Amino acid sequence: MEVLWCTLTLIISIFFILKLLSPQKSNLPPTPLSLPIIGHLHLLKTPLHLSLKTLSDRHGPLLSLRFGCRPIVVVSSSSTAEQFFTHRNDIAFANRPKSLASKHLGYNDTTLVFNPYGDIWRNLRRVTTIQIFSSASLHHSSAVRIEEIRFIAGKMFRASGGETQKVNLKSVFYEFVMNVTMRMVAGKRWSPMAADGEFGQVIMDFCDYIPILRWVGFNGFEKKLVNLQRKRDGFLQDLIDEVRQNKINNSSTKQRKTIIEALLSLQNGASILHG
Repeated sequence: MEVLWCTLTLIISIFFILKLLSPQKSNLPPTPLSLPIIGHLHLLKTPLHLSLKTLSDRHGPLLSLRFGCRPIVVVSSSSTAEQFFTHRNDIAFANRPKSLASKHLGYNDTTLVFNPYGDIWRNLRRVTTIQIFSSASLHHSSAVRIEEIRFIAGKMFRASGGETQKVNLKSVFYEFVMNVTMRMVAGKRWSPMAADGEFGQVIMDFCDYIPILRWVGFNGFEKKLVNLQRKRDGFLQDLIDEVRQNKINNSSTKQRKTIIEALLSLQNGASILHG
């Protein structure tokens, strides 16, 4: 215990010395008082958006924060935000910071969400725009959304027994979104028993902002991510195998392709070209 306190004291002392010796940057936005090591993480409370609103009301629409070792800029004014997303600044803010989640759940930052701006990102964006979010694809999926709205409305009516009752809309909307997504991706409804509830969690941890916590295995966070990724890979692989098997068993062509079927077709086409 004495060694731990001595180490923490040494780290804090070094931090203050570096802080005093480092040149002050006058071009940074206003910032509240920060603490050693953790920066402004102690100011964040749930819900997060209300914490940021309180800070913005106090310090202005453009705010500079530090989450551990990472500098953060909070913009709460629409007119100011427009300046960040002009054509000149768009590429500068296109990249996402690396994290444990992007490493394990984003396949070493190679997915569309986490990949930095470049050739790979542009190719992923082109495939996504053409195959998933094109006008034709959204038009074909409109029938799915209509069917799921009727399904969830009928389910709520049957559960109420024809009487006026309170409804937990959060769970209703979550089930609706998951059903629509799963039918677009794999052609079937979402099953709570088949999918792990951890898939819906927002992955954020102090280890991303204070690297020393990662080195000591704080809270077993990285191990949990590895296990979660293994479960998710198995879940997605089962969906792909099921779509392939259904395609073999059912030779008739369907008018509406699922996203997995569209991507498998692209994969087969690429294999033929390279073959």
